[in-house]
Amino acid sequence: MSSPTVATPRSIANVSQVSALINTLSKLPRKANLLWYLVLGGLFLDAYSNAALGAGLAPMTKELGLSAGQVGLLTATAPAVAILFNPAGGWLAARIGRVKPLIAAKAIAGLGAVLTATGGSFEAVWAGRGLVGVAYGIDFAVAMALLAEYTPAKLRGRLNLWQSVWYVATTVNLALTLVFYKAGVSVEIWRWSVGSAGVFALALLVLQIAFLAESPSWLASKGRLPEAARSLRRIYGFQVTPGTPSGEAAEERKVGFRQAGVLFRKPYLPRTFLSTAISLTQAMQYFAVGWYLPVISLAIFGDKFETATLGSMIFNVAGIVGGALSAYFGRKIGLRVSSAIGYAFAFAILLVMGLGFGKLPIAIGFLLPFLFIFFHSAGPGANGKSIAALSYRSDVRTLGTGVTGMLGSFGSVVGLYVFPQIKEAMGLGPTIALLAVVPALGLVSCLIVRWDPTRSGVDPDDEEISLPGRTA
Repeated sequence: MSSPTVATPRSIANVSQVSALINTLSKLPRKANLLWYLVLGGLFLDAYSNAALGAGLAPMTKELGLSAGQVGLLTATAPAVAILFNPAGGWLAARIGRVKPLIAAKAIAGLGAVLTATGGSFEAVWAGRGLVGVAYGIDFAVAMALLAEYTPAKLRGRLNLWQSVWYVATTVNLALTLVFYKAGVSVEIWRWSVGSAGVFALALLVLQIAFLAESPSWLASKGRLPEAARSLRRIYGFQVTPGTPSGEAAEERKVGFRQAGVLFRKPYLPRTFLSTAISLTQAMQYFAVGWYLPVISLAIFGDKFETATLGSMIFNVAGIVGGALSAYFGRKIGLRVSSAIGYAFAFAILLVMGLGFGKLPIAIGFLLPFLFIFFHSAGPGANGKSIAALSYRSDVRTLGTGVTGMLGSFGSVVGLYVFPQIKEAMGLGPTIALLAVVPALGLVSCLIVRWDPTRSGVDPDDEEISLPGRTA
C-alpha cells in the first residue's frame, strides 16, 4: 500500500507525535479501514451472542425444563459477568496491548457458544453463558479503545457505528433463527441459534490473528517506538523511523488498577462522570423496555413464531437506522448534544407509552416503541462508550472504557431485573411511565457536564497527567 500523501515527520519520539500524525488524515487508507471494520466485527459478535439466547429462549426452556428463576439467571449471566470483566479487560489491555485481549475474547466466545449449544443441563448452559459474558466484557472495553486509536480526529464520529452494528447483529440472528425454523428445526432451534455464534467467533478469531496490528499510540506510550513505527507503516503506510524517546515515552509506564484513580481526578472526573452516566442510563432504559417490545410485536403481528420474529426484526430496523445516523449526528452536533436530544425524546415517549398503555390505538402502540428505539440508538445508545474511548490518553484509555462498560453492564442487569419486579407490583403501564425518570437523569447529566471530545479541541494524548503509584 502506498504512503498517504501527507507531510510525515522523519521520526517519532512520543505518543503525541503518533497521535498528531494519524490526525493528519481526512480519511482512512484501505488497509486501515479494513482493520477498523475487523475490530468492529468483534462488537457484532458480542451483540449476536447476546441475541442468540433470546431468540430461542422459549424452546430452550421447554426442552431443559427450566424454572422461571433459572431462565432469569441465564438471561442476566452474560451482562453480570461483564460487570467484572469490563474493567479487567481494560486493565489487561493497558498492560499487554489491545490485540491479544481481543483475540483471547474471540476464543472464549467460541468456547462459550459451543458449551451452550451442546449443553444438556442448566448448569452446562449457564457455564457457557458465563464464558460469553467474559468475552463480552473484555471485547467491548478493548475494541472501543482500539477503534479510537485507529481513527483520525476528523472521523471520530464513526465510532458510533457500533450501535448500528448491534442491531444488525440482532437482526441477522433473528433471520437465521427464522431460516432454521423454516428448515424444520423445532424444539432444538435454540442450539442452532447459539451455535451459529460459535461459527462467527471462529471466523473472527482467524481473521484477527492474521491481520490485526497493535495500536501505534499504545506502543508509543510504552516507549516501544520501533514497533510503533512498524505499526504505522503497516496500518496507514506512513514511512517513519523511531527516534529517541522523549517525554513520557522515555520510560515505560506500568498501568494497573492503582492508576484507575486518575479517572476520578481532574481533568478526567467530568469526562468519567458523563460517559458512565450515559452508559448506565441508556442501558437501563433499553433493557427495561426490551421486555415490552415482544408484547407489542405479538399484538401487531400475531402469536405465531414466524410473525412475532418478523415483528422483532422490524423494531430492530429503527435501531439500525438510528445507529447509522448517530455517527452523522455525532459529527454534526457533537456526542453530548445528540445524547441530550435522544434522552428528551425517550423521556416524552416513555411517558406517553406508560400513561396511555392499554388506551392507545394499535398503530400508535407500535409507533411509539419504534420511535423509542430510533431516538435511543441515534442518541445516547452509542455515545457513552464513544465518549469514554475518546476522552483519555492512550495509557489509561482502556481503564476508562472498562469502567464505562462496567457501569453499562450494571445498567443492563438493573433493566432486566429491577424493572420487571416493579412491573409485578405496579403493572406494565405505570412501570413504563416510571421508567421515564431514567432518560430524565441522563438528560440532566448531559446538561450539567459540558465536555464533548468531538468539540473540545483537546487531544488527550497531549495532556499531562500524574499517575498515582507505579504498578498494579
